[in-house]
Amino acid sequence: MAEEGYTTPTPIQVKAIPPILAGRDLLGCAQTGTGKTAAFALPILQRLAASPNPKPGERRPIRALILSPTRELASQIADSFRAYGRHLPFTTDIIFGGVGIVPQIERLKRGTDILVATPGRLLDLMGQGHVALGQIELFVLDEADRMLDMGFVHDVRRVLRVLPKRRQSLFFSATVPPDIAALAGSILTDPVQVEVTPPATTAERIAQSVYFVDRSHKHALLAQLLKREPIVRALVFTRTKHGANRLTEQLATDGIRAEAIHGNKSQSARERALLNFRSGETPVLIATDIAARGIDVDGVSHVFNYELPNVPESYVHRIGRTARAGTEGIAISLCDGEERAFLRDIEKTIRLAVPVVTDHPFAGLAAASSAPEPRRPAAPRSRTPAAAPAHPTPAAKRRRRRRKPDGSAEKRI
Repeated sequence: MAEEGYTTPTPIQVKAIPPILAGRDLLGCAQTGTGKTAAFALPILQRLAASPNPKPGERRPIRALILSPTRELASQIADSFRAYGRHLPFTTDIIFGGVGIVPQIERLKRGTDILVATPGRLLDLMGQGHVALGQIELFVLDEADRMLDMGFVHDVRRVLRVLPKRRQSLFFSATVPPDIAALAGSILTDPVQVEVTPPATTAERIAQSVYFVDRSHKHALLAQLLKREPIVRALVFTRTKHGANRLTEQLATDGIRAEAIHGNKSQSARERALLNFRSGETPVLIATDIAARGIDVDGVSHVFNYELPNVPESYVHRIGRTARAGTEGIAISLCDGEERAFLRDIEKTIRLAVPVVTDHPFAGLAAASSAPEPRRPAAPRSRTPAAAPAHPTPAAKRRRRRRKPDGSAEKRI
């Protein structure tokens, strides 16, 4: 810990580490950027160190399994285990999709103590007989609500069915809606519950604001803000992969260097974009919600919601990329007329009215574009009522209702 520069534990670490060391199951509700990975990695390493290792020459069984929803988060978790446990005799491995499977198989054959994995590739390797989970002592499900959002809940349940019944399970989620609570209940036994921030609240150190702007002027306003704001590193979120690519090209014409990261990018392209973003070579990273969680990049000064998310909790995860580790951050949203309902849902979720910035070049255009259309004048009514036909037509006769003796009516069939 001293080598990593850690001196004071964060609130989630203070609350989570003692019960994990005591062998208790744990349900942790904490936003990203709170030190959550160390909150489970450190006590896991401590617990493994307290029990015997395999004899020299014996294959190492997998003793700890950490499930992650995304490749990027899995990589960061594995890096943390390696950093924290560099002086311990443990091996940490990682498996995820989007890359060649053969090197992963070769590493698994050599054995590993700690395995970090995404659900899909783990199930593939389990099905091929390359992963044995019968000796798992500790199981971690990280970013559980993100797992649910991405449709991994059935994969998670398939993994759970092959884990030993006697194990310690740790369940972490930024939010705990009813379906997540039900999933936790099926995994955990008499868990300790720890919460460092109420669900779906935003960090107090983030200065939030919203600009109302017509969709056609969003790109121009974003370019102005990126040039005007004191950007160190900026994350810009779009709703679609195509939108991320298009915005990257548009900003390039404004002389703003940006790269896109989303699910259609190859793993090598995603890693390269993240590396350039971390190093500062690319100051602006445009992302879909795949990067909203688990991307722990130091020094993100700004988060821009180029398009507001239609799921309010995603807003919390997006802006949580800034103001990490005690720093402050800025979150700016661009909202067009069609997104105002999304903004209202977000404000209900975070229990806060996001301040509106009206002093910008496109404010008047946004007001005009979102104003209700004027009603068309009604056609003038004729003062003379139309004369009724002298004789009913055959169609009118078929529609005529016949009165019953009690005064009710029935349709003539």
